[in-house]
Parts: sequence; C-alpha cells; structure tokens
Amino acid sequence: MSPKKTRSPGASRVQAVDHPLRRRLLDILAVDGPSTVSVLAARTGEMVGNISHHLKVLATAGVIEEVPELAKDRRERWWKSAWSSYSWRVGDDEPGAELIGGVAEESNVTYRAGKIRDWVAKRPEYGAAWGEAELSLDVWLRLTPERLTELRERMQEVLEEYVANPSTEPEAEPVYVFAQGVPAQP
Repeated sequence: MSPKKTRSPGASRVQAVDHPLRRRLLDILAVDGPSTVSVLAARTGEMVGNISHHLKVLATAGVIEEVPELAKDRRERWWKSAWSSYSWRVGDDEPGAELIGGVAEESNVTYRAGKIRDWVAKRPEYGAAWGEAELSLDVWLRLTPERLTELRERMQEVLEEYVANPSTEPEAEPVYVFAQGVPAQP
C-alpha cells in the first residue's frame, strides 16, 4: 500500500474532522485499517446509528471512502481513511474559514497534549524498551517561511515512508507522532 498524499482541506472538511468522535474514528481507521460501522460501534461503545451518521459526515467531506471490495454482501459497507495525514491553513477563501481553522487548531493542540498526557500516565505499563525509544525532542531553529516549508515537506516524506512500510513484528504498537513548527519567542 503506497502512502497517500497529505491534503489541505477546506473549512468544511476541517469542520467535519474537528469533532471528538469523528477524530477518534479517523484514528481507529488509521491504526486498524478498513472497518465496518458495527466494528467501529463496538470499538467506540457508540450506537451503530451514531457511527453511521458520523461516517456519512466524513465521507461527504471526502476524508474517508468506501472499500466495496471488502464487503461480503450488498448490505455490508467497509470504510477507510482517504488520506494518510491532514493539514490546513487558517484563512482559506471559504466563508468562516479563519474562525473554523482557529477553533480546529485549538482543539488539535488539546488533542495532541492529551495523547502525550496519556503516554506519561501509562509509560510504566509499556516497559523500559518503549521508554527508551520514546521520541520527544524540541529545538530552536532560525528559519524563513520557505525553509520551514522545506523542513515540513522533508519530515512528511520520512513519515510517509513509515506509513507505507508499517512494522509487522508482534511487538509493534500504534505510535502517535506529531510535529509542530511555528514562529515563537523564548
């Protein structure tokens, strides 16, 4: 399976993804691969009708797509993520895009911080090897917007290699990786 391109969705797509359950559904599809509504309902503890509704929103926004070749019959529907990762820019030309993008960025920061807090709380359960392998780094760079764009694209290429070639070893675990590069002051 080759990596999919990163897409920069418009405000309507950002709005579709910026919902806690829909974000979780995207995460499950990214980690577990294609799934059915009933499996996603069981995995999340949500009602099948609720999952169907949220999948319809994601499909309408173009961030998930149906996988008909996996269906055993005409009633069964399988879904997969349409993209390997997402990014957006505040200030798209759509009405309300700046406000929607700003709210989504704030919730994304909270989401990411939650993943790190969960790791810190559960780190002892994973053992020393995972603690030593943990990726946690930060660095101050002096860049132009063009160089920051170059850095982002190079990092995306490296991550896409890992997406395209996931580990099949039994001890492999889902690993959440994110990077942020923004102008800031010490």
